[in-house]
Amino acid sequence: MHVGIAVNPVAGMGGRVGLKGTDGKVAEAVERGAEPRAPDRARRMAERLAAVAPEAVVSVAADPMGESIVREAGFDPVRVVDPFDGEASESAAPPEPTETTAEHTAAVVRAFAEIDGGGEGGGGASGGAPVDLVLFVGGDGTAADVAEALEGTDVPMLGVPAGVKVYSSVFAVSPEDAAEVAASFSRTERREVMDIDEDAYREGEVNPTLRGIAHVPVADNLQSSKQTASGTVESLAEGVAADIRERDGEGVTFVLGPGSTVGAIKDELGFEPSPIGVDVWRDGEVVVRDATEAEILDALGEENVIVVSPIGGQGFVFGRGNPQISPAVIRRCDLRIVASRAKLDDVRALRVDTDDPDLDAELAGWVRVRVGKFETRMMKIV
Repeated sequence: MHVGIAVNPVAGMGGRVGLKGTDGKVAEAVERGAEPRAPDRARRMAERLAAVAPEAVVSVAADPMGESIVREAGFDPVRVVDPFDGEASESAAPPEPTETTAEHTAAVVRAFAEIDGGGEGGGGASGGAPVDLVLFVGGDGTAADVAEALEGTDVPMLGVPAGVKVYSSVFAVSPEDAAEVAASFSRTERREVMDIDEDAYREGEVNPTLRGIAHVPVADNLQSSKQTASGTVESLAEGVAADIRERDGEGVTFVLGPGSTVGAIKDELGFEPSPIGVDVWRDGEVVVRDATEAEILDALGEENVIVVSPIGGQGFVFGRGNPQISPAVIRRCDLRIVASRAKLDDVRALRVDTDDPDLDAELAGWVRVRVGKFETRMMKIV
């Protein structure tokens, strides 16, 4: 097995600082104090790959797109592809992560697949043949870049989810799952690569667009494409809002997640929800609107409750579309999950991917999901 690894080091940076994505917003994310998310997730994947497939042959993109991470995991790459025109050579410091672009990703992937002279590239041997799998770390935008670069080839791709919005069906559920799939798959299938207009997304419009069809390993631990649930949520929103109002005056802080289901609860409470954002409510009023992770932490009190709804078709409660609700926030709150019956009918299980494997394990198990004004349903977080 010959795996080509490429990391988009800025993927997901905009999430916890409230930008809903990083496309065209890297500088603003940095100004807001955003920290890179993708390198840590790449490290988790690489360490797991080294554990389950130490014999794997690895090619990798030059730093800051993965080389050091792969070496630290114990691999000696047969090839290091340098898309920076020598900027990442041994005699020069690698570019800053924020200087990487979609063109760099595409150049690396074409080299992995031996497309258009892709055999050229700094830092190592040619590898001798196309890789058996392109394993990339990023979000939907990165997935689209990889799929476009691989168009016309049979080289499969698999994503390690690191973006804010991860709607495509080419991603593993977690970094560790990605490594295990890469080490064990025996066949591929064609799956959708989706992306959305992030500017429209920030205004509350969620319209995933098909960007391509890619060859992807066949495995159980891949996520589905995002689906929009049908069915009414009015009675559900009415019941949850009534429960929240009962706590007004008690100092209970409610962290209300993004999405249309929780948005209906916000409407029922009498305020206009922030588009695809997290709002904080306490004692009958909005404390913070469209909050960042830091603003949520500052707003929390002695008793706190998170209200979130899983993503339709995927079942993710945390880790897709709501990175502002970080592990630090989750650990200080009780959890209330809400969803329409129609949404749960399309979901076999709930999932979490919080960037904290220990927390993911703590959250796993059976949970009660509110599905109506009074009704609940038991679902398992796997």
